[in-house]
Amino acid sequence: MRRPLAIRSVQEEDGETLYQIDQACYPRGIAYSRRTLKWFLALPGAECLVAEAEGAIAGFILTEAAGAQAHIITIDVLTEHRRTGMGTMLLREAEQRLAARGIREVHLETAHDNAAAIAFWEKHGYRTCGVLRNYYLDRIDAFGMTKTL
Repeated sequence: MRRPLAIRSVQEEDGETLYQIDQACYPRGIAYSRRTLKWFLALPGAECLVAEAEGAIAGFILTEAAGAQAHIITIDVLTEHRRTGMGTMLLREAEQRLAARGIREVHLETAHDNAAAIAFWEKHGYRTCGVLRNYYLDRIDAFGMTKTL
């Protein structure tokens, strides 16, 4: 299994790379605009971790926290680095950092028809807590999922 050379906190100069990765990982309309991604990165309580492989950013996870709860805004791993453990490493590091900040519950949304994503989240202890109708593109339902840390 290939492993990222490093997981580190995002740096200001990473912004365009994160945008390009998000565009590659999600379809148009679901992927974030540059403006929206920049807004999420600037939220109070936001934390973004990047995974580097072979000297380049290959994935990232973006979370935001308030009080004892956090929200996973997105996790993105380039196709060629999927199924290498990179997503798991990003998630574990993010959860450890959230727990160290006193976060006890994490929430996220994922498309109801994305079997690979659902399996990933369930493998890591996330459970469906509801359905969000027409969440993506005003036509694709999403599952709300949660995990207690």
